Amino acid sequence: MNTLVLWDIDLTLIDARGLGRDWYRTALRATTGLDLVHVPAFAGRTERAITRELLTAHGLEPTEELVGRLHAELIAVATRERHLLPARGHVLPGALATLEALAAREDVVQSLVTGNLVEIARLKLAAFGLDAHLDFEIGGYGSVSEHRPALVLEAVRLATAKHTRDFRTVVIGDTPHDVDAALRHDAVAIGVATGRSTTADLRGTGAHVVLDDLSDTAAVLRAVLNP
Repeated sequence: MNTLVLWDIDLTLIDARGLGRDWYRTALRATTGLDLVHVPAFAGRTERAITRELLTAHGLEPTEELVGRLHAELIAVATRERHLLPARGHVLPGALATLEALAAREDVVQSLVTGNLVEIARLKLAAFGLDAHLDFEIGGYGSVSEHRPALVLEAVRLATAKHTRDFRTVVIGDTPHDVDAALRHDAVAIGVATGRSTTADLRGTGAHVVLDDLSDTAAVLRAVLNP
């Protein structure tokens, strides 16, 4: 059985904490003229969910038109400030080695299930040289839905259509949202305690495997590839 590995980005592969909040501040000001007062929780949530909460908290109706405008500004500011990523962020231990090891296998396809918009996902991973090992065409991104399980469903649908075969799906992320999204679709859930959630938090939500980080490449491969 071929394996589809779906990675979260933030606090799973890279740590660029603080930039997202700054980008939202700039995008909100450019789109609406308002200053950022309420900062939604980011961890494990989709861009669509964050944006709708942000607009509502600032007294605005989160129409499709306004959400789209804010996302366009978010992409624009992230593009302008992508040079800040290597200075303010870093790759998490073992991320590159793990991506490379899985990419070397013919029975593995790697993509993303991330709350980020696809354009921002590309910018973030390219800034750290991680983009070459992932197929961005078959990912599940934050524009798809407010609900993270829908992103897994979309990624599986796209991968199955592109490769014309079924996959055993593995989702890897740092939050209970990642674990829940995997379990909702009978995927293998691997929790990585490199974010705000502890190993106990991740085990408590039902993750099949919980790792402290990705630094032990052999251990990650065993978790991913063992049926």
